[in-house]
Amino acid sequence: MRLLLDTHTFLWSLTEPQRLSEHARRALEDAQNEVFVSSVSAWEIAVKRAIGKLEAPNNLEVGLTEQGFTPLPLTFFHAEQAGTLPPIHGDPFDRMLVAQAQAEGLIIVTRDRHLSRYDVPTMSA
Repeated sequence: MRLLLDTHTFLWSLTEPQRLSEHARRALEDAQNEVFVSSVSAWEIAVKRAIGKLEAPNNLEVGLTEQGFTPLPLTFFHAEQAGTLPPIHGDPFDRMLVAQAQAEGLIIVTRDRHLSRYDVPTMSA
């Protein structure tokens, strides 16, 4: 499987793995699965940390590497795709993750029930 972690799922994998479902935890640990973390998640974490809405580890890239996850850069195509999504979800970070998952053929690992309303496969985090 090719998985894309929602921002909260990425943070839980780093700091509170016990919050992940057993199914999600096994999927993240399975070496046959490719697990991606979007640069959009790094941006979202940095923004929320800066305005005092979130406490998160400072060196996310090290955590990403230690977990064996692959960074997913944001492309011009991803941005264009996000702009064409129906207005189901107002969060621009989540809309970008949906666009990336659609463009790259990824399953989003999330607890956000709104994301499953898009034409994108999801896995419960």
